[in-house]
Amino acid sequence: MLWDRKALDETRRDQEKWESQILQKSLEQHPEWAEEFVTTSGMPIKRLYTPTDLSETDYQRDTGFPGQYPFTRGVHPTMYRGRLWTMRMFAGFGTAEETNERYKYLLKHGETGLSVAFDFPTLYGYDTDAPEAEGEFGKCGVAVSSLADMEILFDGIPVDEITTSMTINGPAAVIWAMYIVAAEKRGISMENLGGTIQNDVLKEYIAQKSWLLPPKPSMRLIVDTFEFGSKYLPKWNTISISGYHIREAGSTAVQELAFTLADGFAYVKAAIERGLDVDSFAPRLSFFFNAHNDFFEEVAKYRAARRIWAREMRERFGAINPRSWLLRFHTQTAGCSLTAQQPETNIVRTTIQALAAILGGTQSLHTNSMDEALALPSETAVRIALRTQQIIAHESGVINSVDPLAGSYLVEALTNRMEQEAYKYFEIVETLGGVIPAIEQGFFQREIARSAYRYQREIEQRKRIVVGMNEYASDEPLTIPILRMDSEGERRHLERLARVRKERDNDLLAQRIKALRNAAKSTENLMPCILEAVRANGTLGEICDVLRDVFGEYREPPCI
Repeated sequence: MLWDRKALDETRRDQEKWESQILQKSLEQHPEWAEEFVTTSGMPIKRLYTPTDLSETDYQRDTGFPGQYPFTRGVHPTMYRGRLWTMRMFAGFGTAEETNERYKYLLKHGETGLSVAFDFPTLYGYDTDAPEAEGEFGKCGVAVSSLADMEILFDGIPVDEITTSMTINGPAAVIWAMYIVAAEKRGISMENLGGTIQNDVLKEYIAQKSWLLPPKPSMRLIVDTFEFGSKYLPKWNTISISGYHIREAGSTAVQELAFTLADGFAYVKAAIERGLDVDSFAPRLSFFFNAHNDFFEEVAKYRAARRIWAREMRERFGAINPRSWLLRFHTQTAGCSLTAQQPETNIVRTTIQALAAILGGTQSLHTNSMDEALALPSETAVRIALRTQQIIAHESGVINSVDPLAGSYLVEALTNRMEQEAYKYFEIVETLGGVIPAIEQGFFQREIARSAYRYQREIEQRKRIVVGMNEYASDEPLTIPILRMDSEGERRHLERLARVRKERDNDLLAQRIKALRNAAKSTENLMPCILEAVRANGTLGEICDVLRDVFGEYREPPCI
């Protein structure tokens, strides 16, 4: 049967006219339908998106195919059909022994990569017996003061077969050295180790605040790890440029995107200024993003991030190797979105956030546990969080097609808008003189503080509903189990630390510490000297104290 094209066109026009009339009548009856909503970034969301919202989009230039520049649709052509994301549950509490047990529990239940949470003394480069560490042992992660702790932490775990991510920043080089030496003592060479050190100190000044040194010597130490890793640890990601903590501090999705990529550009620039070839280190740069509540905005954020990074690495920094253009990232669901009220509802929040990360093309994922607004995760809670990923992977069907939301007028328009808004921030940062001057002037901190204040006020004024907290509240008692740590753990940890100091060759350590001090005063790469100090059983605090003595400590200027 032959169709009359003219008649079809006339029918279509009549239908569109009829639909328009119906819509107009509906809007007259319900004027609230015409109102624009806003994303968590404050970007307006229209009631309806159409092809006209993508009129300036060139598919090949701006989107392309998965695994092809500019990688908007993903870094691999097959994505999860070829290989699932790494299920990497962030874990650490109390002693190395307790955390080692949790790692083995997670691996037994199907986790495919490890992720280490350290306590705050460790994050600041202090031993547990330092005055600054009093009262903080093991509360938000595992305490690692010595090589002995690191050996226990990974006892019985095949570190040459599984990748390990370590969320450590200021003292990252020292913790990394401990991991390398602990493997070395088991006969595993460093070139066979795979994993990631977060090592992103710029976002510490911006958001999390667990720094060790001032910005410039911190940047030197980070570039040292780039250089060392590119030569000796080809499977290791020497940085995970993190937007997660920026978002947890209260930023919007746009600010998370823009500030994280700006930090990434600053690291690349610093390494190139050192004289490193961009293609020697860029393939091992990785990222870490948050997955918050606004589902489509989060998906658009990841897609925009890949496109911006690919373009800037190729066109601004001159990277030739296509792997240098890839933005590979880990995602963690939004801890700041979880509620202490009705904690079981957090399972639903986490599922939605995890799905956004997966549809956005993440390479690895941590799903928060339902009890994290109350305590460190119990075994029951963490198993449910891991099962959430496994159900999405094996039962939902979302892995069957790469970037299945591509072509959505809303998602594509949001991706474009996220990119445009990010570039506005890049221009401001450049005007301020770059990332470090912008930090010193308090720019990032003020922007995040304003966004956090606005978000909280929206909750308090009930303009933003948080189920179970400011709406649908309940007085039912808490019924979920809460983790209790070993009350004797700190005592055992301190006894081990004292034993390490007593039994080591302190004359040898003194020589290694002196060599590190001299190297810090020069321009040589510090990683070899840090490794030698660790091999002589220097503690985290002792090694970091050398760096503090030489480079000084950072004091944040007041931000008004």
